[in-house]
Amino acid sequence: MFALAAVALAYVAVPLLGLLFEVEWSDLGEQLSSSESLTALRLSLMTSVVATIAVIFVGLPLAWVLARVSFPGRGFVRSFVLLPMVLPPVVAGVALLAAFGRNSAIGGWLHDVLGVQLTFSPAGVVVAQTFVAMPFFVVAFEAALLGRDSQPEEVASSLGADSWRVFTRITFPAVAPAFFAAVALAWARALGEFGATITFAGNVAGRTQTAPLGIYLQLGTDPGAATAMSVLLLAISVGILVGLRGRWLVGR
Repeated sequence: MFALAAVALAYVAVPLLGLLFEVEWSDLGEQLSSSESLTALRLSLMTSVVATIAVIFVGLPLAWVLARVSFPGRGFVRSFVLLPMVLPPVVAGVALLAAFGRNSAIGGWLHDVLGVQLTFSPAGVVVAQTFVAMPFFVVAFEAALLGRDSQPEEVASSLGADSWRVFTRITFPAVAPAFFAAVALAWARALGEFGATITFAGNVAGRTQTAPLGIYLQLGTDPGAATAMSVLLLAISVGILVGLRGRWLVGR
């Protein structure tokens, strides 16, 4: 059993270590400070933060409803919400094109009436990142709510407190660590999004080319820069996991 466990660990560790050995550490700063890398990284940070805010705005009430409200078909709704987690990323991009592309009813209305085009725009990147990141927030935050005893909330409601006061005064303080963990997971997923973004928003340098898309393009033109950016994103991912483990997932 230990031998098989070691094989599984090596299967994950060897490629990551190979990436670290591949990078030219002496040129790392120069490669990451190139205009192409900085532009892609800046766009990734900006869009992923906006996407995470959108995830919180729509995902928090959804997680609360799924955890606290019983209604017919709740299991189906939960499965439907989590579908983007297992959906092939390119399929997610095609689905977004069908819903919000210029030739769709919604996308056509947004363009013709409001002058908003989501495809090939930073807004489209945010839409794609939000679509794939929201399930990670919902599943993590809903699990925290389900693990929390609802009796104090019921008592507060019986004493006349409205749902907003119950959530802000009783529920949220108890699950705040899990909330921040869910936010971190959603942000990490948005930052690393590739398939849905390139399918829906395209790969336009300076406009929709995020860091993962830049890595994909640089693999054919500048492998060293692609490796350097990959190491940076790996470091961010490791930092998120260390932070979650050290502050919010202790004992788990």
